[in-house]
Amino acid sequence: MIAEHAHLVSQGAKLVELRLDYINGQINLKRLITERPCPVIITIRREVDGGKWRAAEEERQMLLRAAIVDGVDYVDLEEDVAKSIRRYGKTKRILSYHDFRQTPDDLAAVHARLAALDPDIVKLATMANSPHDNLRMMQLVQSAKIPTVGICMGDLGMPSRILCGRFGSPFTYASFHHERLLAPGQLSFDQMVNIYHYDAINRDTMVLGVIADPIGHSLSPLVHNIALREARINAVYAPFRVPAEHLEQFLTDAHEWGIHGLSVTIPHKEAVLRRLTKFDPAVKGIGAANTMVFEGEDLIGYNTDFRAAIDSLERAVHAEQGTLEGKIALILGAGGAARAMAYGLKRYGSTVVISGRTLKRAQQLAHAIGCDCMDWNNRHGISPDVIVNCSPVGMHPNVDESPYDRNHLRPGLVVFDMVYNPENTLLIKEARTQGCTIVSGVEMFVRQAALQFKLFTGREAPWELMRDTLKRAIGPAKM
Repeated sequence: MIAEHAHLVSQGAKLVELRLDYINGQINLKRLITERPCPVIITIRREVDGGKWRAAEEERQMLLRAAIVDGVDYVDLEEDVAKSIRRYGKTKRILSYHDFRQTPDDLAAVHARLAALDPDIVKLATMANSPHDNLRMMQLVQSAKIPTVGICMGDLGMPSRILCGRFGSPFTYASFHHERLLAPGQLSFDQMVNIYHYDAINRDTMVLGVIADPIGHSLSPLVHNIALREARINAVYAPFRVPAEHLEQFLTDAHEWGIHGLSVTIPHKEAVLRRLTKFDPAVKGIGAANTMVFEGEDLIGYNTDFRAAIDSLERAVHAEQGTLEGKIALILGAGGAARAMAYGLKRYGSTVVISGRTLKRAQQLAHAIGCDCMDWNNRHGISPDVIVNCSPVGMHPNVDESPYDRNHLRPGLVVFDMVYNPENTLLIKEARTQGCTIVSGVEMFVRQAALQFKLFTGREAPWELMRDTLKRAIGPAKM
């Protein structure tokens, strides 16, 4: 534990929690405190409170008292033991409350009970069952007269861990390593420092983010946050898991969060349209938005997928065949990405054919865009000039799958795979060996993110840095 503590300090940690309930065997408390390289919190959490302490309660309380006598910086106490373990010396008291089922409706009352027990800091950790629970927690932290650490657990609660400092929390909690999480939804110290730059977040920090369900796979926070740091912009880009049934409430809450812009992905690209007050022509034509910007009372929608996809494809086609006009383009898939691509290709004069694994959905998209549709089993029955994979086939972890048979690939054919993790999908590998002109999903992903960055900040994006960051994140070691 001492070695891990020293490592965290070398990486910039200013306060470390020592979870004594995770120690197997004899606890050398005096050594842990004497040799501490930075201030520490001593915590011994019982099983009933989500910890691993199985020995006698008397022994646990004796260790906590000993830590105070030895002059530890902070000691973490639960509500029921706060009166029996008294204040002594310079040790500060953290009064903590955990609810692993919900964020209670009477959150303010819970806080008031803890605040009455002579704390220096109140800590509340509750389970988020909706995105709105995060905001309730942040509003409590902001209004509290006693310094309060308020976080929501679970993947729905992740924004609270990142943004609590913006609302006045004295610190947040992170794990030593991403594979050693102590609470659901917890982020690692490395992620908090090197992706979200937690220490730089303050009350003036502009909030950006991505809304999706699920959210854990998204690499957008990595790419956007490194761009924001490079541009020296006081902003943070956070992941918000927003289930479909909570979308309306989340968008209503956005102002209270201080949100200025959002990337929008599955399953919200179409649902957000009803909340937009303004939108660019592509949003109307595609029937979907992947970007929203809050400006005063307006919520403005954009579709950077369309522009990025066409730019990426047009460069490849121009090098090989001149122009998109008159080309036969086969689109594999019938989701939001396929809709954006079909709209763009048709607008640029291509003959578009959509083939999706769900025929009804493909037919509906073809009808909406005004193009042709083909059964998935017959997708090899035409001879296209361009193939665009907008389906998830070939995406990590199913890297041994391809949506198109290599025997139908030929030299001169332009193959664009929107999958970006991995970059070298099986389709891309086979297209390369067959002499096709290829366009990877990385190029499109970075282009659309760069366009979003400019919409969010008014500044040109560090495109090459964003691309290199994404490539490192999805490199062979990540596959």
